Amino acid sequence: MSSGPAVGLPHVDAEIPAVLVLPGPVSRDEVPGLCADARAVLEGGGAGVLVCDVGGLGPPGLAAVDLLARLELTARRAGGRIRLRNADPALHALLGLVGLRFQVEGEPEEGEPARGVEEAVESGDPAV
Repeated sequence: MSSGPAVGLPHVDAEIPAVLVLPGPVSRDEVPGLCADARAVLEGGGAGVLVCDVGGLGPPGLAAVDLLARLELTARRAGGRIRLRNADPALHALLGLVGLRFQVEGEPEEGEPARGVEEAVESGDPAV
């Protein structure tokens, strides 16, 4: 019988990323604190992905782009990355316009086929 503390299912716990909810318009003075929060979560919990809920950021603009770019840089330096949740299509488009690419929840990761998509095989194709 083991006398150590009971542990959960590590493979399940490791698959549930931490979530950082970004409140409505973020001032420039709040950015360092949010980056510190992101760094603490990624370095402290061993999480490789931090989900940023951007639904409350409000209308997309350069302040949101700056915040997300800084959070991504912080995550990369901590050995992780961020994933966006509740991203407004306009924010997603603006990020693409400035050259920032983020994984968005509900979209397949780069290099992976979309869910429910299967490669079609023509009956006359030779086996590989």
